[in-house]
Amino acid sequence: MDISEMFRLVRGTGHILDVLDVLHRERLALRIHDGAFSAMDLTARHPRTGELLSTVKFMVQTLAAAGELQRDLQRELTYDGLRAAEAKGSKGGRRPAVAAAKTDDVRTAYLEGRSIAALARDHGVSRGAIRTAVADLLPDHTANEDDAPAPVLPVTLDMPGKIAGFLRTTELEPAQQAALDQGVAVRRGQGYILRVTAVPAVHRQLLARCQPLDGGHGVPAVPAQRKARREYEHRVSTLTP
Repeated sequence: MDISEMFRLVRGTGHILDVLDVLHRERLALRIHDGAFSAMDLTARHPRTGELLSTVKFMVQTLAAAGELQRDLQRELTYDGLRAAEAKGSKGGRRPAVAAAKTDDVRTAYLEGRSIAALARDHGVSRGAIRTAVADLLPDHTANEDDAPAPVLPVTLDMPGKIAGFLRTTELEPAQQAALDQGVAVRRGQGYILRVTAVPAVHRQLLARCQPLDGGHGVPAVPAQRKARREYEHRVSTLTP
């Protein structure tokens, strides 16, 4: 069994020992690519009793407890950041779709020559929502849209491992989660980077999710995480709209 990081498989100190017992009982090997557990032999057991070696058990429990604490702190920072954004009027979440009762009106207006951008402004939704509503009409009419945006191509950016680790504990939108899951981990010294390929808008959304790493609301920032967030911010800032 191959996993990118231990906490993609387990969720606590007790759970990790249970998982190791199941793997041993079923004679399954476990390979972890990133994180502190990647350098450990989790199969080391006493030759007579078959129990997990005490030194391995201690290290597993210690690292799992530290990881659980970090995940809880990151979750608290995320909630604080979301509350701060809500206080400033940011609602977050997905952009609204075209209401079912308005779909026929949108399609009729589109066939009469109304542009996608204008329809999006009229109904207070994104251009993507309008395209979804008129999807089957697009092949015959795309050429007549003077203000339709050019296709947006994916861009590959190197995301610091500390950012990737934080985002894995955060609730993401499907497009953001897919970009993160499809990223390619590359070793860099004691850590790693995650090579993420996504359209610029998704990179910016992932960056926004990392805002809690700068601290605030009585919660001190972790210098290494704040530095990683600013490094990623610099890379995202080079993207064209």
